[in-house]
Amino acid sequence: MVKTDYIKSKAMEIKNWVIEIRRDFHQHPELGFEEYRTRDKIIEYLNEMSIENKIVAKTGVMGIIRGKRKGKTVALRADIDALPMEDKKEVPYKSKVKGKMHACGHDAHTAILLGASRILKDLEDEIKGNIKLFFQPAEETIGGALPMIEEGVLEDPYVDGVFGLHVDNSIEAGQIGIRYGQMKAASDEIKVNIYGKNSHGAYPQDGVDAIAVAGQVLNALQMVVSRNVDPRTSAVLTIGTIKGGCAGNIIADKVEMEGIVRTLKAESRTLIIDKIRDIVEQIPKSLGGRGEMIRQESYPPLINDDYMVDIIKSNGLELLEEDSVYEIPYPSFGVEDFSYFAANRPSAFFQLGSGNREKGIIYGGHTPYFDIDEECLIIGVLLQVKNALEFLNTME
Repeated sequence: MVKTDYIKSKAMEIKNWVIEIRRDFHQHPELGFEEYRTRDKIIEYLNEMSIENKIVAKTGVMGIIRGKRKGKTVALRADIDALPMEDKKEVPYKSKVKGKMHACGHDAHTAILLGASRILKDLEDEIKGNIKLFFQPAEETIGGALPMIEEGVLEDPYVDGVFGLHVDNSIEAGQIGIRYGQMKAASDEIKVNIYGKNSHGAYPQDGVDAIAVAGQVLNALQMVVSRNVDPRTSAVLTIGTIKGGCAGNIIADKVEMEGIVRTLKAESRTLIIDKIRDIVEQIPKSLGGRGEMIRQESYPPLINDDYMVDIIKSNGLELLEEDSVYEIPYPSFGVEDFSYFAANRPSAFFQLGSGNREKGIIYGGHTPYFDIDEECLIIGVLLQVKNALEFLNTME
């Protein structure tokens, strides 16, 4: 069995290399399914390490390290896409692409997986089984995990478990957050169209005011969660946009609303969607208009496997200082398409502390000043290396 001290020394040798990779990706962000430069750089690094690889899901990459000893197969996943935001922080590695930014840390995830890949490749003679490397596109948009799965990344050889991570500035660098069971919520996007009838604003009796109807619908939607969902569980319904009308003296004939539904329980998800549809269809009808709801089902809930979390916890306690493994008390209403991997194989996803109040690294993801304490990168590398090896060494 490979000793932890050896892995730590190898990680320190590549620390600056991992930081440079992260900064390069940070300066060249690409949106979902547009990550061609990112993809090609990943392939370049894997080829330099003599790691077998292939393109999957258009801009994704799957690598594989085949151990010299027979065993199971584990996968490590990193997402690679950026967000359509302006980078407003002043650092040497600030985004060079106007209107695009790694504001969620996927550049760090990618650098961490490349660092872990380099160490694991060096250890391939001692690896029992295989390690697949998933560099996944489009987590921020339609979800690149599912296309990767549909293209067979979990097969040939069959993947027995998957580990993933996400940097988190609410946790200080040097710590990690773990959670047994449900980690993230399920998500649905909804679009509501309310149809009325145009008339002059001075003669409302000749029309059907889509704005007034939409107001009644909006008020009713605010009661869906508070008066239908069991308060011992949780759910969120948010209407984020509303658009309608063309002039102050014209009765509007159409209003469009868009929002999200986040749920922790399958029964709550079904109930809320059904209630929204009833409200959107029935209230406008009673007022002389018409309503429709269009649902786009998004990511399923992310459910961690207890045994996989045990591995992360054990490695965290070994590698980090005492009290550095934080058990997250509640599932998040954020969503994550790692959930598709978790729905198909035993998996675990954890939060990698990346904040540092003394350095002013306090801004959360999806904000224009987001950055990370780069000390977290090597911690991520060490944990993913240990997670993969521990899984393979304990699986029969």
